[in-house]
Amino acid sequence: MAHCGAIQTHSKDFREPMSQPQADAESELKKKLRIIIFGTDTPAGRWFDLALILCIIASVTLVLLDTVSSINARWGGLIHVLEWIFTVIFTLEYGIRIYCSAHRWQYAHSFYGIVDLLSVLPSYLALFFPGANFTLIIRVLRLFRIFRVLKLLRYLSEGNLLLKAMMQSSRKVFLFFFSVSLIIMVLSAIMYMVEGPENGFSSIPKSIYWTIVTITTVGYGDITPKTELGQAIAALTMLIGYSIIAIPTGILTAEISQEIGRHRDLRRCSNCLKTGHDQDAEYCNKCGSELQKEP
Repeated sequence: MAHCGAIQTHSKDFREPMSQPQADAESELKKKLRIIIFGTDTPAGRWFDLALILCIIASVTLVLLDTVSSINARWGGLIHVLEWIFTVIFTLEYGIRIYCSAHRWQYAHSFYGIVDLLSVLPSYLALFFPGANFTLIIRVLRLFRIFRVLKLLRYLSEGNLLLKAMMQSSRKVFLFFFSVSLIIMVLSAIMYMVEGPENGFSSIPKSIYWTIVTITTVGYGDITPKTELGQAIAALTMLIGYSIIAIPTGILTAEISQEIGRHRDLRRCSNCLKTGHDQDAEYCNKCGSELQKEP
């Protein structure tokens, strides 16, 4: 009975959870890793982000160089080894992110979580699908990971400003492209009737291709009008292209200017209540009082 009791006691001890010091140590480890990997306010976090940027740029550079036949013939083996080294690094980093993330499932389904996963998949997929070209496209997606650490370079606010300006101008830009599409359809139908299949305009979709190439001033030259009337219409199409090609840029520029003005209006001096300060201003340009930092 005593022996059985000892066995039961030993089994009970085996099932006990980890001690409080061990749990605290694990919690502290997660906190430190979370600060380093997900934050940029500490020197370790900044160095980690810089190292990550260098790894991303180096890995994408290897992908680009691997497509050059002369480089691939000479250095293909070394590139393959380096690619696997970067894959192991990104795999460990992704695993650590999952381990120390406060909301693991939310991170795994987020945009950056999916990009992080896609950054390590190509090399493993190449083991089952040798020579698959689609893995090349996925490798290039690693560049999207740089957006994660752009806040290190203080570009995050500028990126948000540009995104808001694009969203504000989306209706105007959509209306513009819809109007241009109507113009393209009309000009394409006219060119199809004037030139015809004998001059390369074999169908209206083919004419639409020619109109888009002409109106954007690209001018491949694979299809050209032969009749005098067709050439006159082509000249008119070119002039229309020069007239409308700058309109989307103007729309976006106007929205960016308005968004910058709105940001300046939000920076109000608590002493003299003056607005219109730049985003990087630290003191009021009227009374000299210190401005509150933007949240």
